[in-house]
Formats: sequence, C-alpha cells, structure tokens
Amino acid sequence: MAEKTVIALGFFDGVHIGHGALLRKTAERARELDAESAAFTFDRAPKEFVTGVPVPLLTTVEERGALIRTLYGVQNVIVAPFDREMMTLPWRDFLEKRLLGQHHAVHLVAGHDYRFGYKNEGTPELLRAWCAERGLGCDVIPAVELHGVTVSSTHIRALVERGDMKEAAEFLGHPYAVTGVVAHGQGLGTSELFPTVNLIPAPQRVVPKHGVYAARVLLPNGETRAGVTNVGVRPTVSSDGRVTVETHLIDYAGDLYGSEITVELLRFLREEKKFASTEALHRQIERDMTEASKNDC
Repeated sequence: MAEKTVIALGFFDGVHIGHGALLRKTAERARELDAESAAFTFDRAPKEFVTGVPVPLLTTVEERGALIRTLYGVQNVIVAPFDREMMTLPWRDFLEKRLLGQHHAVHLVAGHDYRFGYKNEGTPELLRAWCAERGLGCDVIPAVELHGVTVSSTHIRALVERGDMKEAAEFLGHPYAVTGVVAHGQGLGTSELFPTVNLIPAPQRVVPKHGVYAARVLLPNGETRAGVTNVGVRPTVSSDGRVTVETHLIDYAGDLYGSEITVELLRFLREEKKFASTEALHRQIERDMTEASKNDC
C-alpha cells in the first residue's frame, strides 16, 4: 500500500470528460507530491442499494477501472463495497477512517456536486474544511459544460438509450463501448449469414437503442477491426427475447470464442427489424457493411 495517496472521489460511471477534469487534476497533484494517484469508487450505484431500484449504468466496475487507468494515467482504482455499513457511515468517519486511515490520503479531489457519508450529509464545503483542519490538500472541480449542457452520466445514458453515439462520444471523451468475453451463439452467423462475435451485456448496463451500428472492435492482440453490430433481440433468427451485442468483423476470419474484446459503437445505421428470410437479412447486412466501412476505423 502506498505511503501517501492523492485520491479522486466519485462513482465515475462512463468516465466522461467531467470526470476527466477531476482525474487529470488527481494525477497532476500526485506528481507534485510524489504520491500515488488513486480513484475511490463503489462496486454498485449507491442509489440502487438505498432505494432497491435498479440503476442502469454506462460501464461495469471493470470497464470503469480500465478507462480511469488508461485514459488518465491514474495508478490505482479503489473499489469499495457499498453496503449497509458504508451507507450508514458518518461523513467524518468516511474521511477519517477510510480515506486517511486506510488509504493514507494526503490530498483529495472531488467534483462540485460530490456528496458522501450517511444521508449524503458530506458536501464539498465540508470536505474543504475537513482537509484544512487536517493539513490535507483539496481540490473541488467545477462543473464541465459542453454545448451548453452540464456533462453528467445521466445525460449520457439518455444519449445512449436513443442511439446518439456520436454525441455520447463527445460527452464521454471516448466511444461508448461494451467489453466482454465472446460467447457461443446459435451458429447461424457462420452457416447462413456472416460469422459474428456475440457478447451478452451485464444485467445492470444501459441498453443502447436496439438497432444496427457501425462499430470498431478492439481485439486481444491489440488490433482494431471495423464491424457491424446489432444490439437487440435478433427477431429474424431468434424468439427468446434475449438482448445480445452481435458483431460481424469486416474482413476477419479468426476464432475469438472465449476471448475478451471491446466493441465500440460509433454510429447508428438503422433500426432492428424482422426480415422475411435469412437471405433478405444477408443482403441487408452486406449493405450495412458497406455503410459501416465509410467510418475511419
């Protein structure tokens, strides 16, 4: 464990450009103080635990951690369980026992609307005052706006749900993506249509608008490939109603079963629909591939 740590505080769903301002400041302060940079987050949405109502998320815990490290150079991601103990922890105890005691914080960085502790009683103002009492540094990052809109995970979730991947990418600072292990499908892609790689979205994820997208696929060996991705229930070939993220990689013939890949959804091409035959679907996928190839992947 690091002897001293600069810690960014937040849930960081999506790791958008607002989070980016906070994470960049964290990495900068860590370099200045010769400390480890870290982000403190939770294993689930606190609101979901408190209310019992599912909160669809833009990223899994693993995806959040990977984005924080790779995009912003933060060295460590601390994932704490949000349980009854955490929910009822007074705000001073959260700072004293968790951040200072367990993680050796010397500087804290939070957003303008960060709330913490029992009943969200902790505020940025209290955070600043507490840090000053303890001789710790503190930065509170103001709201980040784009196109006159405050950048937030809530706004980006709405963009993804309506299939507006171009604008979502602007607010995120990176393409919206799904990472997962390639699962076996029905085999129809190989036998009747085109070979595909199939991902099953995590239950807590935001489901993008059902339809077909131009995609870019990041392979385990570091290669990227252009692709066409169907998000939805595949009504022409399936009746089980299960949502899948099914991608045909253009000009690729390798076997990816069991491998972890990342599918970036770049642009909405068309609605998902049921075709009269697999032959008709095949012809449409050929058109989709032509359209998707226009992207600079």
